[in-house]
Amino acid sequence: MNTTTTSYRDTVRSLAAAQKGKASGAPLYSVMVNRPVGRLLAAACFRAGLTPNQVTGISALCSAIGVAVLFAMDPSWVSGILVWFLLALGYAFDSADGQVARLRGGGSPAGEWLDHVVDCVKINAVHLGVFAGVWLNQDVWPNWTAVIPLAFLVVGNTSFFTMILNDSLKQIHGVALRKPGQYNWKRSVLALPTDYGILCLSFVLLGALPLFLGFYAVLFIGSLGHLTLALRKWYRDMEALPSKR
Repeated sequence: MNTTTTSYRDTVRSLAAAQKGKASGAPLYSVMVNRPVGRLLAAACFRAGLTPNQVTGISALCSAIGVAVLFAMDPSWVSGILVWFLLALGYAFDSADGQVARLRGGGSPAGEWLDHVVDCVKINAVHLGVFAGVWLNQDVWPNWTAVIPLAFLVVGNTSFFTMILNDSLKQIHGVALRKPGQYNWKRSVLALPTDYGILCLSFVLLGALPLFLGFYAVLFIGSLGHLTLALRKWYRDMEALPSKR
């Protein structure tokens, strides 16, 4: 696509037309909010001449500043809104990098690798930021709350690693990855506790710390329950793969 002959609006339309399909159980926020916002950012980044890796770098920077604010500032409405905005913006740019790659004719394995590495660091850093906030502000946070972000960290890492491993093993054994099917609203709503965008949004409640802690704990319990059910299914999927000879 030529940026000199194509308007911003046409670029957005082109992205919408080429948008990959929704996974049947894709979390609601990611589908309804993050992807459209990422599309707008992608069009702007593409017209500015940014590469997909540069957009990934912007995503990482926004997320890093958000995490820094999380543990450097006392919990308040101001810090909470700032953390939410920075993390959500980083998440939107995370959606934008792949869309910029499509506008430029396709991504590269190195770009995909970088995107996954940044995602992995981000998953760790956000929960460690909550833990650091508890540790550095023990006069504000109840001590027992330090357990929740550490447990959430384990769940998040396990979920992310296992999904990547599932796809890798299927490809190694010559099994086609599942293509997006008919969108399932019920599954999408049930997957909300696992949605990174909802986790970002939860930090708005830092101004009312008990509410934040309650909501954060609910997200953890929902994510743990989702992972427990998913692990059973994923193991059965692995059992169904053909054995290597």
